[in-house]
Amino acid sequence: MDNMCKNRAMGFFAHPGRHRVAVLVRHGMLVMELGIVTRLFGTAKSADGEPLYEVVTCTPEPGQIRTDADVTISVGFGPEVLAEADTVVIPASSTEYEPSGHDLTEPLARALELIRPEARIASICTGAFVLAAAGLLDGRKATTHWRSALDFQAKFPKVALDPNVLYTDDGNVLTAAGVASGIDLCLHMIRCDHGAAVANEVARGTVVSPHREGGQAQFIRRPVPEPQSSSTAAARAWALENLDRPLTLRELAAKEAMSTRTFTRRFRDEVGISALQWLTQQRIERARQLLEETDLPVDKVATEAGFGTAASLRQHLQAALGVSPSAYRNTFREAV
Repeated sequence: MDNMCKNRAMGFFAHPGRHRVAVLVRHGMLVMELGIVTRLFGTAKSADGEPLYEVVTCTPEPGQIRTDADVTISVGFGPEVLAEADTVVIPASSTEYEPSGHDLTEPLARALELIRPEARIASICTGAFVLAAAGLLDGRKATTHWRSALDFQAKFPKVALDPNVLYTDDGNVLTAAGVASGIDLCLHMIRCDHGAAVANEVARGTVVSPHREGGQAQFIRRPVPEPQSSSTAAARAWALENLDRPLTLRELAAKEAMSTRTFTRRFRDEVGISALQWLTQQRIERARQLLEETDLPVDKVATEAGFGTAASLRQHLQAALGVSPSAYRNTFREAV
């Protein structure tokens, strides 16, 4: 073990009070995906400005690791790091696009065996192949990059693959579809750990959208709209400013001077879900924010988010998250 490891007084992680994130990289690693994990978790801080996570990069066999760019990186930490991690993230590798790249090597298999049963495990892009090859996705919902979906389904029929979503969360195993959705997944984990305020601040510092639902469609190639076609962006922006109102599809279409039918088609092409589904998602997000960050009564939260009644809010939150508004508030007011 090199000096970098030896200098760690408290095991591989120097700050035992923080959530420990291990990034398991391999030859052919995608540099951007490593950067996503270290940047997002590394900048998450408490209200007092204290870092909430410690991120350590490791590899099955320490040393020089080839990347998908014209550089190599030196990784001094071996798989033993995984035994101390609270969260393990496995980015993609360019080798997974080679004929035998989906095979689980012996060093990698041994490394995965060191992960604690209670640890959270996440993959980005084709990193899902590693989890699947290790049997960690059997019977679970998962996703991967849409270009690799058919390959994945043929090789791992026991996995409930959904190639149309940005990311999945199935208990303590999570998967992201691609590089950009790796950002969404990391923000989702930070939000689950510490609430919307922390995740939003991380997103703001990284200049990315604070939240995209995992169920949103991947950006799979579709026919490009005619240049003269209007988008639905203005209607969406207006809707976000008026979520407390009982909005209708006709009103949204009128904001773009479109017929309801045309608006419905273009909205789905752009966003990947229907306008009404999108509205429900946004209202749930508004309700979550209000429950986390304010002391408003539940019925007032329901009104502000556009659900109208506390009963309607409870129904939608239960369907989306499996909890009541009160339970959600108690959980995240304690976590923030």
